[in-house]
Amino acid sequence: MKIIKTIDYEKYLKEYDNTSGLYPGALAELGEKYHQKSYLSREELYELAHLNSTRSSYHVKKNPEDRVEKLTGIAYQIDDTFARLALYSSLMGIGIPTASAILTSLDPENHCVIDTRVWATLWRLGYFEKEKESFKADDYLKIIDIVRKMAAESKYNSAQVGYALFAYDVVHREGNLH
Repeated sequence: MKIIKTIDYEKYLKEYDNTSGLYPGALAELGEKYHQKSYLSREELYELAHLNSTRSSYHVKKNPEDRVEKLTGIAYQIDDTFARLALYSSLMGIGIPTASAILTSLDPENHCVIDTRVWATLWRLGYFEKEKESFKADDYLKIIDIVRKMAAESKYNSAQVGYALFAYDVVHREGNLH
């Protein structure tokens, strides 16, 4: 795929701090904990989910602790993005956007946090034919393929490109998000 259009990543990364987007530093800290243990506790998963989506994060606490540890442990060992997304999103309170945040916490070079705003920016740039508000694992694979190519053509990693795409939508969106 040829890059149709891109944005000024540096400009929009500066804008990101003025958005309601999650805190990259806090996400990185949770990723370090995950790397140390190779699994997440239910409380750690809740913290991560709350960073990404305050509205649905409380559902994470409905998962049995051992299920969270087992599934996040299995997902940590798998080297397949689709399978990891499927495992994470099988837990209550974890949709694909939050699952993408988990992947980003572990590997910001190759992953980014996705949501409606990231998709909307890519749609505005001509990568998608319509806007979208809910996501499946296949949608993440489409987005991350584009984002990785954008990152490869810039001095930024995939996570940073994702944050810039998010901020771009915050700055340029007319009307309400949903």
